[in-house]
Amino acid sequence: MNSDADWASQAKQFQQELGTQWAQALNSFQQAATGTAPSAFPGLSFSPEKLGELQQAYLREASELWNQGLTERAAPADKRFANDAWSRNPVASFSAAVYLLNARTLLGLAEAVQADPKVKARLRFAVEQWMAASAPSNFLALNAEAQQKAVETRGESIARGVQNLLADLQQGYVSMTDESAFEVGRNVATTEGAVVFENDLFQLIEYKPLTKQVYERPFLVVPPCINKFYILDLQPENSVIRYLSEQGHRTFVVSWRNPDASMEDKGWDDYIEDAVLKAISVTQDIADAKQINALGFCVGGTLLGTALSVLAARKQKPVASATLLTTFLDFSDTGILDVFIDDAFVKFREMQMGKGGLLKGQELASTFSFLRPNDLVWNYVVGNYLKGETPPPFDLLYWNSDSTNLPGPMYAWYLRNTYLENNLAQPGKCTVAGEKVDLGKVDIPIYIYGSREDHIVPIAGAYASTRHLTGKKRFVMGASGHIAGVINPPSKNKRSFWTNDKLPGTFDEWLKGAKEQPGSWWPDWSAWLKPHGGKQIAAPKSYGRGSKYKAIEPAPGRYVKAKA
Repeated sequence: MNSDADWASQAKQFQQELGTQWAQALNSFQQAATGTAPSAFPGLSFSPEKLGELQQAYLREASELWNQGLTERAAPADKRFANDAWSRNPVASFSAAVYLLNARTLLGLAEAVQADPKVKARLRFAVEQWMAASAPSNFLALNAEAQQKAVETRGESIARGVQNLLADLQQGYVSMTDESAFEVGRNVATTEGAVVFENDLFQLIEYKPLTKQVYERPFLVVPPCINKFYILDLQPENSVIRYLSEQGHRTFVVSWRNPDASMEDKGWDDYIEDAVLKAISVTQDIADAKQINALGFCVGGTLLGTALSVLAARKQKPVASATLLTTFLDFSDTGILDVFIDDAFVKFREMQMGKGGLLKGQELASTFSFLRPNDLVWNYVVGNYLKGETPPPFDLLYWNSDSTNLPGPMYAWYLRNTYLENNLAQPGKCTVAGEKVDLGKVDIPIYIYGSREDHIVPIAGAYASTRHLTGKKRFVMGASGHIAGVINPPSKNKRSFWTNDKLPGTFDEWLKGAKEQPGSWWPDWSAWLKPHGGKQIAAPKSYGRGSKYKAIEPAPGRYVKAKA
């Protein structure tokens, strides 16, 4: 045990270090942001008023810390330091307080920078990543909670942590859940159905009707190709696919193939012509229907919107209505993802894989995880390695870890024509499958959903689609984020959603007139879909259609089981 004199000595050392913290922080901030020494580069300019306020606040709070020394203090609101072990350990508590002060100050410095919005966003993102990685909770020598657990378990937690680390090093990523608890087709993606068509890009799954009668227009779901489709069929109680079948829709779903070397030359045109458009025509053919209804989720919605534009250019209208869930068609407001995209980055990707190659699924997964580093990265580093814990089984996180590759040419086209140049939103600017893309020619009824707290497709970005599609539109906002907002079944009676029958020019204007409704948005969507389904007919008794489209294998099929 350390004596009071030892604590006092350590406190004095901390005080001396804090005395020079401000000048060092400003100097380091400039060097980190510019990548060069201030003498060789003029550096960043700051708002003098904000800089003065920050300096005063920093010195005031630092003085309070000095005066408190290593006395016991209340646990901070930050959940990383909320455990009692932190407040009971004076050094750990003090280190957490100093860290939080420095984090607030550095984020304040990022806000005080006088620069264009993109530069400020990149600085903010860099500081957030730096602060998330440098938290004292990430280090065993500073993490009081992990130290306490090591003592209580007589070192077993450390031994288990080393085992967890070695296992994760072998698999190549940080475990977020107990993956051994799940198996696709056994306890996730279990809705009954059969694969009725397949080609090099996708399998088409038809699901067993759950009603005696179905709508004459079948329903096709186009999920994102950067993830696996079973996010829409995790469990029976929260399955969008099962819900559609329960509402009387004859449901078909695109199951994307996990690309390997044989697909490394596939481009955006292939995904439109040979996948989305092919899935539409096969669904029509199997159901013997003049028109179908369709849904696109995330990138699946971008693919569907592009395909609808191609069909409009060809004077074809096989889709009676469409649903877009958390989808970008207009990429003018892409939120935090914009920090990654500039001309140099896109040119590098085009040089690297624009004519062939694969973007590895784990790279995509890591990128999305670091959008929320404390929750999706460091939380598991601390739990798995410092505390020796095994993350509990969670179907959503199992799906999140089940990554998919992307063909390089497809990915490079997508980067340039959406995030960088926003060409899809500009009539005639890009050509897909031999046709000029003009979203304004898509004049079918469309239901557009966005999630209020979505960090991947910000709500204003989802709303922007209303400015380009000319058919009758309905926009609905749900609570929560990109996934939790969408997967919100009525049976849970959770959250709420907002509606406004008017569609003004901006999302902020729409929100002013929106009314909050309790519970899930699914019934609102189901009511909107009903008149677009056509008349009721007898549900089919078998999958596919005759000898042309026979059941190939039971759902969920083998494509979704392939690992990246």
